[in-house]
Amino acid sequence: MLHVNLVVIVCLAYVLILFGVAFAGDRRARRDPSGWLSSPLIYTLSISIYCTSWTFFGAVGSAATSGMEFVTIYLGPTIVFAGWWVFLRKLVTVGRVHNITSIADLISARFGKNPALGAMVTLIALVAAAPYIALQLKALTASFQVVTFPAGAVVAAGTEIEPDYAIAFWLAVGLCVFSIMFGVRNIDVNERHHGVIAAIALEAVVKLVALLAVGIWVVASLSGVPADVFANAPVSLLNPEPTFGARWVTLCFLAGAAVICLPRQFQVTVVENSSERQIRTASWLFPLYLFLICLFVVPIAIAGLNRLPAGSDPDLYVLTLPLAADQNALALLAFLGGFSSATSMVIVASIALSTMISNHLVMPLALRSILPAASAQNVRGFILKARRASIVFIVFLGFLYFRLSGSTSNALAAIGLISFCGVGQFLPSIVGGLYWRSATHGGAIVGLAAGFAIWAYTLFLPSFGGFLLMPASVIENGPFGVAWLKPYALFGLDQFDPLVHATFWSVGINTVLFVVVSMLSEPTPLARLQSTLFIDVFRRQTESELRVIRRTARLADLRRIAERVLGPVEAVQLFDGEARGRAVIASDELISLVEQRLAANVGAASARSLVSRVVTSETIGVEELKRLADETEQIRAYSAELERKSRQVEATAAELAQANQRLREVDTQKDEFLSQVSHEVRTPMASIRSFSDILLTNRDIGEEEKLRFLGIIQNESLRLTRLLDGILDVSQMESGKPAWEAAPFDPDAAIDQAIESCEALARAAGVALTRTRSIGGAVVVGDRDRFAQVFINLVSNAVKYNTSPKPTVTVSSSLRKGVYEARVVDNGPGVPESERERIFSKFARGPTLRQGGAGLGLAISRQIIEQFGGQISCADTAKPGAAFVVRIPCT
Repeated sequence: MLHVNLVVIVCLAYVLILFGVAFAGDRRARRDPSGWLSSPLIYTLSISIYCTSWTFFGAVGSAATSGMEFVTIYLGPTIVFAGWWVFLRKLVTVGRVHNITSIADLISARFGKNPALGAMVTLIALVAAAPYIALQLKALTASFQVVTFPAGAVVAAGTEIEPDYAIAFWLAVGLCVFSIMFGVRNIDVNERHHGVIAAIALEAVVKLVALLAVGIWVVASLSGVPADVFANAPVSLLNPEPTFGARWVTLCFLAGAAVICLPRQFQVTVVENSSERQIRTASWLFPLYLFLICLFVVPIAIAGLNRLPAGSDPDLYVLTLPLAADQNALALLAFLGGFSSATSMVIVASIALSTMISNHLVMPLALRSILPAASAQNVRGFILKARRASIVFIVFLGFLYFRLSGSTSNALAAIGLISFCGVGQFLPSIVGGLYWRSATHGGAIVGLAAGFAIWAYTLFLPSFGGFLLMPASVIENGPFGVAWLKPYALFGLDQFDPLVHATFWSVGINTVLFVVVSMLSEPTPLARLQSTLFIDVFRRQTESELRVIRRTARLADLRRIAERVLGPVEAVQLFDGEARGRAVIASDELISLVEQRLAANVGAASARSLVSRVVTSETIGVEELKRLADETEQIRAYSAELERKSRQVEATAAELAQANQRLREVDTQKDEFLSQVSHEVRTPMASIRSFSDILLTNRDIGEEEKLRFLGIIQNESLRLTRLLDGILDVSQMESGKPAWEAAPFDPDAAIDQAIESCEALARAAGVALTRTRSIGGAVVVGDRDRFAQVFINLVSNAVKYNTSPKPTVTVSSSLRKGVYEARVVDNGPGVPESERERIFSKFARGPTLRQGGAGLGLAISRQIIEQFGGQISCADTAKPGAAFVVRIPCT
């Protein structure tokens, strides 16, 4: 054990050091406001007040009892800072530009500077913070009792010690004194608390060093070999898969929401922020700090489970392990680390909440009664006293919660999560307010009220164990025995644990009502203006307000208000220019400037109320609001136009790619065409040349042989002529200039003529050629001879390429709905589906040819039919064979 006097002396010395750091920080900041105290490092360390005694003591306890669940408390903020940096940047920019003083001020200012909304947020934050402050007092009291327990720390860890509320009381007194001395020295709450932030940064270093020291000692010294620390680890730590589920997701969500919505986190992250550089650094440095502080949580938890007696309080392993090994110096350092974690949280939370209470609860009431007739000094003194009294009230409210629930909520993590769920109710209003223009104050009020009521009913009141407001019978059976209203199984949802259950109902209904009521209500003109200023904060600053709001006020009345709140010195500075000009009526710019300075002291809602008392007329320019809305719509339209053009560019690029592909195909076809032409021309030319050479060089050839050779030369010449004529025909038709005159003709008569020309070929090949006549009367426009040429080609192909044992070719025609259709069907091998389009290309031949050809017949046929306005294709047949179909519109 550690001697009580030693612990008290060390704590007092440590507190004196903190006082000295805070005092020196304030003095240094007055000389150099932009010095190292405003550096990103100090800013990030101040954000570490997120790591309270829950983190320092409770994380180890959570790991020992719930396995890897403790990771969620670090993972949620890491996701927000590293993955949601765009939102944080917008949030801190809004706070800096609009002189936001608290989370209540942010929500109130966004929704038209609504005082009722600010008051509601303040009450919710106050009630939600009570369990968290109680957690710190509980941790400090328990750790002090354990390290000073007469029978030793090991015995104390395994003994259920009744909390010493006297220790908690004097701790609360000390925290109040420090918070008042360095947190409420003036009424300008927008002024940076450099002294407090410097002390918080020091405490951040102390608690990190203390927890790392205990962890390194556990791994390196207590276990001998670092790997041995995991030898007897419980299944919940080595096999974390069962941990993941609805509770895991809920804890991550609540932790991420808490790092934004907790009043103390909002204070250090938004109110104390002075530059974007700070939040940029914090986006990676704060997650690194969280990683370091949880690095040895699991080894410490395993060592405590293995080395301390069964039943030892896992929340105090950080203290009891060093004490059990007689490492008193290390235990004292660990105690200071926990002391730092708890005190820093209470100090900043009480400062932030005192501002909210003063600005949104006390000031609105005081403005109606005592302040209108008070002097300047009295007003400023009243505000300071109200904030100091608020700090005392806040800390002792936490003490009261600790006193009432001390025997029912044993785990630190359980107490902290109640607060997390409570402040999570602010998230829908904050996110919706920064991104949704149609969000209204009505939606925010209804959503917050419903969410808070459900949170209190399903989680906060049951945490007292039936000792306050909610009897145990209601917790167990529901009010009046109505089972579906049981706090832990609302509406019959009983498959989740109480935290998941409460989060689902409270945040879910809060969000739904916020959205629905906002859609059913209209924002006020001022709320519309505020939504534009907040949502478009990177495009518009406060000068937009000067052009929209038109106000008039007597200069003397406005100056009197400024002197009462700001003091004579600052009021003189504000009104110096107007005084030299001897103006009687204050300008719009001056009224807005005074309101901004008042807002930095008493909040946006109270500042507006103060200024409204002296403003003689106020109008919000509808045309200006329309212009702002039009600008927004123009931006949206421009964005949509860019998106449309982007799609058009993509479509054009795709079309160009297709055209390029077609060009490559055409180029390939051109090469193939030239190759085919040269081949087809070379063959007869070679034959002509060969036989000509024979006739020229061999004079003694007989007459019969000469005649045969001359016949071959003549046939090859005719073949070459036909080839060139075919190529010429294709070329003319592809160019759209056919070498014929179009005239009406009977297509059946042309087909009959074609069949007559092919009868001799069919008889010679042994093919049965059949003609099925139509009803007649069809007339088409075109060239009769060319039409007959098409069918001569189709019929001759069907005869030549039919390899069936009993080959048949049938030609039929019909007239259907003004379209003349003719078919040439054979029972040969047919044309594969993959070849049915290719065979109409130039120089293409079917896959089963017995006889050679130029390969231009079908290409020429398609060109002729298309010149007639018709179509030709190779169709499916029910039986083996090929079917060529020609369709031409009739006149």
